[in-house]
Amino acid sequence: MKNTIVITGGGTGGHLSIAKVLINRLHDLGHDVIFIGSTKGADQDWFKDYSKLQKSYFLDTKGVVNQKFIGKFISLLNILKATLKCINIFKKHNVTKVISVGGFSASPASFAALLIRKDFYIHEQNSVMGKLNKISSKWAKEVFGSYSNATIKVDYPVSKIFFDNQKIREDVKTIIFLGGSQGSVAINNFAIKVAPKLSQLGINIIHQAGKNNVDNVIKEYKKLNIEVDCFGFTSELFEKLNKADIAVCRSGAGTVWELCALGIPALYVPYPYAAANHQYYNAKSITDLDLGILLEQDNLNENLFFEFMKSDIKSKSEGLIKLIKPNGIDNMLDIILKN
Repeated sequence: MKNTIVITGGGTGGHLSIAKVLINRLHDLGHDVIFIGSTKGADQDWFKDYSKLQKSYFLDTKGVVNQKFIGKFISLLNILKATLKCINIFKKHNVTKVISVGGFSASPASFAALLIRKDFYIHEQNSVMGKLNKISSKWAKEVFGSYSNATIKVDYPVSKIFFDNQKIREDVKTIIFLGGSQGSVAINNFAIKVAPKLSQLGINIIHQAGKNNVDNVIKEYKKLNIEVDCFGFTSELFEKLNKADIAVCRSGAGTVWELCALGIPALYVPYPYAAANHQYYNAKSITDLDLGILLEQDNLNENLFFEFMKSDIKSKSEGLIKLIKPNGIDNMLDIILKN
């Protein structure tokens, strides 16, 4: 039976990447898909004119958690107004199911689904559940995820291309530094610090420095006379990832599981201000298995990094590949579409 399904959530690339995988698969299965996100964050960049959507809506909402008292009140009022808009959107399109991928963008459609009793599902991407998902999960039909906070555990929804290019990394010939599209000053500084020794070892460097930092980082590499594939943002990040043998990166769930799928061991540097410190626990779930290392950004250590590079990268790569299978999205949608 053909459904009209709402995918909601976003704000950051981690949430939006899951939304995209869901949208693509539902579209391929012949269902009509609507995306509901926010005018804030990166939602519009991803889905404003996305061809696999029947319609996209971007509502005037933003997060509540980090606001001061007046800001919280205004944010809650905007969410209430947006929730009423979502109820009208559901009626207009005869929406049958709503799937939240989390993030503040998901608030209005999630609350609307609960208020008018639409089938409501959550994909929780992180090892520590976000505040919105904690609230709405009490009434969700199921919470899917790759950690123990899910009611149904599924492999993380990683795009098929990652599995199609899966390979065991054996020798460290290329390293990628990943700070996300906004960049990470801590990772950028660390990359520049270790670059001379990496260059001496003949190791190629790929570096995502972030849109606001890339020019300064390129200047630093030029001072060192080191040739680096350095960029701020690219739509071809997969191709750059696939060239790497190890990574230094933040530990958002999407990054962690995409690197697992590609078999790339990593030094994880969790973003210290992530809600409930979830990036730390995302990384810890991997490093507890001795498949990578975790260093907080105030404790980045060159010696530990180079020790990691000299470790058994092959066995770590093999272990990472075993952690994830390519059927997570289908297992999740099989359950949703049968209900």
